[in-house]
Amino acid sequence: MQSLEGKIALVTGAAGVLGGAVTRGFVAKGVKVAMVDLDTDRLDALSDDLGDGVMSVPMDVSSDDAITQGLADIQLAWGDPDILVNNAGILTNNKSAETSIDEWRKVMSVNLDGAFYLARRCLPAMKEKAWGRVINICSLAAKTGGLTAGTAYTTSKGGMSALTFSLAREVAGDGVTVNGIAPAYIKTPMVMEQLTEEQRQKLLKDIPVGRFCEAEEVSHVVEFLASPLSGFITGEVVDINGGLHLD
Repeated sequence: MQSLEGKIALVTGAAGVLGGAVTRGFVAKGVKVAMVDLDTDRLDALSDDLGDGVMSVPMDVSSDDAITQGLADIQLAWGDPDILVNNAGILTNNKSAETSIDEWRKVMSVNLDGAFYLARRCLPAMKEKAWGRVINICSLAAKTGGLTAGTAYTTSKGGMSALTFSLAREVAGDGVTVNGIAPAYIKTPMVMEQLTEEQRQKLLKDIPVGRFCEAEEVSHVVEFLASPLSGFITGEVVDINGGLHLD
């Protein structure tokens, strides 16, 4: 069975807790990781820790021009990415009445536009090689209308699921799979610091397994969806929510 060793992955939001866990998981499998984020200090710290298996690519994913330049840097150093993990995201908890136009546009540009821009740029090379993996980090919010998440975030993640389905059907015959993961309440600052203590305690009562999700648990699913073992799975959004939502 073919391994992932020597493959090239592009991981957005790599400086965050989840992106860092995904990056570490890939490096442990022998995958080279282009770490994309705007937080250059945290990228540098990860790079110092992980060594030659990673490269830092400071990039604003909401800018197609920045993506073009960033991909050119990756291609020059290593070649075209075999695996794309669209993880970069902004969480807001404002419901519709409190959501400004600027907030709506910013959330959409990072959470959804960036995933589309990157997929559009990366898929041609994957199709040419007849092998590729696109993994989109979606969210439970899209399936529940946002239990605590705001309108812009919830809608952007619904769009991410639809993008997953559309791209999966488009490239299924080209050796490329496109899947999503819908996590809920990962122990990251983006989630935990934007919830009140009252909200956290209520969620712990509502989540059947009685705890929040660890970033490494999501990274294991990313690794599986990137692996040859998942080659017959495409257009799927995998729930990882501790039983909070069943469908």
